[in-house]
Amino acid sequence: MSIFIKELVRKKLKQLSPEELFHYGKQYGFSLSQSEAREITTYLKAGSFDPFRAEDREKMFKELARITNVDTAKKARLLFNELIKSYGVDYLFTE
Repeated sequence: MSIFIKELVRKKLKQLSPEELFHYGKQYGFSLSQSEAREITTYLKAGSFDPFRAEDREKMFKELARITNVDTAKKARLLFNELIKSYGVDYLFTE
């Protein structure tokens, strides 16, 4: 089952649209501009990272800080950790 969940997460990150990301930003209290949302989704689509590996997640959050700002990246990291725990999949992100 974990392979299936990992593939779903990877696929969703690659298919995330700027509009969806902008919507999620509003929903979770993040301040994103349309251009930041476009740049983030372009990065997610082009990137060859594995969100389940700690090293790759760190690179992802550093890039998010570069695109937006450090405060937004910290909020995103906290939200990410809360979400994976609330869905009970935090064991997949231990690497």
